Amino acid sequence: MAGIDKDKYLRLFRKELLGNVIPFWLKHSLDSENGGYFNCLGRDGEVYDTTKHMWLQGRQVWMFSKLYNTLEKRPEWRDAAMLGYDFIRRCGRGAEGRVYFSVDREGKPLTIQRKPFAECFYSLALLEFSRLTGDRSIRAEAESVFRQVQAWNADPAALGRPILAGQRPASALAEPMITLALADDFASDSDLKDWLPVIHESIRGIRRHMQPEEHLVYENVAPDGSLLPGSEGRLLNPGHAIETGWFLIEVGRRLRDSQVVADGVTMIDWMFEKGWDSAHGGLFYFLDAGGFSPTQLEWPMKLWWPHCEAIYAFLAAWRETSDNRHAQNFERLVDYTFARFPDRGHGEWFGYLDREGRPTHMFKGGPYKGCFHVPRFLWLAVKALEQM
Repeated sequence: MAGIDKDKYLRLFRKELLGNVIPFWLKHSLDSENGGYFNCLGRDGEVYDTTKHMWLQGRQVWMFSKLYNTLEKRPEWRDAAMLGYDFIRRCGRGAEGRVYFSVDREGKPLTIQRKPFAECFYSLALLEFSRLTGDRSIRAEAESVFRQVQAWNADPAALGRPILAGQRPASALAEPMITLALADDFASDSDLKDWLPVIHESIRGIRRHMQPEEHLVYENVAPDGSLLPGSEGRLLNPGHAIETGWFLIEVGRRLRDSQVVADGVTMIDWMFEKGWDSAHGGLFYFLDAGGFSPTQLEWPMKLWWPHCEAIYAFLAAWRETSDNRHAQNFERLVDYTFARFPDRGHGEWFGYLDREGRPTHMFKGGPYKGCFHVPRFLWLAVKALEQM
């Protein structure tokens, strides 16, 4: 195979995004009575739980804002973004500044986490929505929340996490990864030099998770990059590392730093080779670097989001390298993913398959699956292919 058929995949991804995925969320998720979005949607879009998860609310505001800002000026996308934005501004944060993890249908708080990820996606939503409106005060709040996230990452005890006597200092890949993504987004339309310190520190944090001798990216390491003992220290999440890899590629392009790009390509190659299920196809959810059974019971399942991230990752890797290995892996992933995850009967995608590729859960939205990974990867791929 000589490269990627750009016209073929541009048609495929645009049709899937605009004909199957986004229409599902527009039809079923908008809560016109109370604001915001229903997250918990059954196979046919029926609401099975009216709990609203704030990190998914933020992701959906971002998604509709991004589509409106960069793809087409469709009024229904603008209105959907506004519906979610008004809700998260009204109901998303408590008096102390924390963003709730979940609220009820009307917006009354239900739960809060000792993690900053709800704040991350609140910040991301406000940043993109500020571009839709041109309102700099919205952007200022987005930046204020992001700076608070950075402070919590430096001092997790401020989130209320107890520091216990036997606890080992650790770095989770999610922290430098999401910090890099946010900083890069803020830098995309502002003075790059203002964001370089956090961007470079995030890149250093990600690199500490890379183990060149083993060709692996560990999910959890000690702050100096050394390995942690036990199953926590051996944990691998192929999809997460591959997603981080394409983040590095995009940031490296902005910085014109070929080594950052190369590190991103390397992460993608390592973890696809490790994570691909040669017996049944698809990417394992979790693996143990020592060859033991992972303690996560769902480890052999095939989830929607790692496959979304890997498709775009190999498209980005091929764009940077013209290496046909990346084109071949891109096609392998597209063939596997589009044969199993999209629901042609009711729209959108199944999220959870067993190892053999059969759906285990029929719902289209839940506490951890919303209007984000599927449409984001499709939008990213469309934009990348249009620019090639």
